[in-house]
Amino acid sequence: MPDEQHRSRMARKKAVVDAAIAQADQDKGLLLVLTGNGKGKSSSAFGMVARSLGYGHQIGVAQFLKSRRDTGEELFLGQQPGVQWHVLGDGFTWDTQNREADIASAKRGWEVAQDLLKDASLHLVVLDELTYLLNYGYLDETQVCADLAARPSMQHVVVTGRAAPSCLLELADTVSDIADIKHAFRAGVRAQPGIDL
Repeated sequence: MPDEQHRSRMARKKAVVDAAIAQADQDKGLLLVLTGNGKGKSSSAFGMVARSLGYGHQIGVAQFLKSRRDTGEELFLGQQPGVQWHVLGDGFTWDTQNREADIASAKRGWEVAQDLLKDASLHLVVLDELTYLLNYGYLDETQVCADLAARPSMQHVVVTGRAAPSCLLELADTVSDIADIKHAFRAGVRAQPGIDL
């Protein structure tokens, strides 16, 4: 493409982008839902934690299901000033194999999350793997969505997990469906520290 044609094309593109930016005149706390079968939902959420820390914001993280305390995200982000980190699970449901105990754990965890969602000093709250607790019926979907809707007006929340239920999708400001095209685990590669853990 010749230089002049490229400049003209980029000038038109800039005008469209600038007009869209000028029309975006609202400030509000966003609810972002990162769902789908692909890898990268939690990684994206923790990227937003790093971004928020860069601006000096306070963050709350609630990790449901996971019981590990040796993941890279917790080892680094959980030690940062301004981050409240809560590992609230007893392990994946296929490890526990105890529905009653899983429900009790989910309810205890949601009480912690409710406190985070009431704390106006938190700029960002990450509810990692929350969708599973809703899909398995461990938590009441109506209550969870009501708690999310009642949070402080400028608090941002990121919910991660596969198969996000419709109440979350409807309530969300932004929904990303992360597709699974190929994954090393299916080829026999172990979870890699710093990449998967």
